[in-house]
Amino acid sequence: MMTKLAIIIPCYNEAEVLPETSFCIGQLLVQLISRKMISVDSYVLFVDDGSKDRTWSMIEKLHQENAAFRGLKLSRNFGHQNALLAGLSHADDAHVLISVDADLQDDLSAIEKMLLAYERGFEVVYGVREDRSTDSWFKRATALGFYKLLSMMGTESVYNHADYRLLSQKAFAAFRDFKEVNLYLRGMIPMIGFKQTAVYYKRDIRKAGTSKYPLTKMLSFAWDGLTSLSSRPLRFVTVTGGVVFLLSIGMSIYALISYLSDATIHGWASTVLPMYFLGGIQLFCIGLIGEYVGKIYREVKQRPRFIIEEHLKGDTFEAVEHIASKISTLAG
Repeated sequence: MMTKLAIIIPCYNEAEVLPETSFCIGQLLVQLISRKMISVDSYVLFVDDGSKDRTWSMIEKLHQENAAFRGLKLSRNFGHQNALLAGLSHADDAHVLISVDADLQDDLSAIEKMLLAYERGFEVVYGVREDRSTDSWFKRATALGFYKLLSMMGTESVYNHADYRLLSQKAFAAFRDFKEVNLYLRGMIPMIGFKQTAVYYKRDIRKAGTSKYPLTKMLSFAWDGLTSLSSRPLRFVTVTGGVVFLLSIGMSIYALISYLSDATIHGWASTVLPMYFLGGIQLFCIGLIGEYVGKIYREVKQRPRFIIEEHLKGDTFEAVEHIASKISTLAG
């Protein structure tokens, strides 16, 4: 049986880049079908994550022109990870799910490599960047530091991998059992197991529009990923408390010896500096614990991770007819 492919593309204010994205993805779909790598009823699912520009109206137009382009509109902005999950969850009629960002920075030719890996029996295939030559030195350094920190915290992750990946329907069915609200798919997908591999590609510069992940959002995303997947930062609180306790004992012994030997030096530094130090440590630890308490609070409320406002499913027969005409034109 021919593989049915669904390409999931989360979109947030992507009106500038969507025309080129849809053209490139559509051409790729036709080529893969003409080479009999995927079935003619394969499709692209655009997920509008509460965009404030013309993204959804453009998706509607694409769907009207070609039923192979489907659309999913969220009721508001739920965030990239939730939008991606929504798209994956609504592509349950496909054998293979491939997620890719709308900015065309990820090399689409890697999709063919992913499909070939799937044919060899791999259920999860990661798209991994060969290098970070298109990034600034600051972004390269912080990315490397983040991956090393995740590793130190005991979190399994794939270096230089974002959300460009292939999941078989079997693998995603297993992932559905992950019910947490605090999503960090890059660290959660490796947990499901199965046969996994990676394909490598060169990342291009963004074709149009602006990045949806400025520095502040990237730092927030990294922090969410760290605290969602590992409890080791909480152990840091215990270790810090133990170290401060030992230091306090040492300072007490030193103070006692200084007093007995009449070598004490009167001044505010010996009083004020330890007070500020301990106060800072306490506030940091309380804040860290509060972060985890906040995540527990979000989990126990069990609010929906996304809400669907509209779903453009498309007519399979129309999509097949359109793709067939494209293939005929390509062959001619």
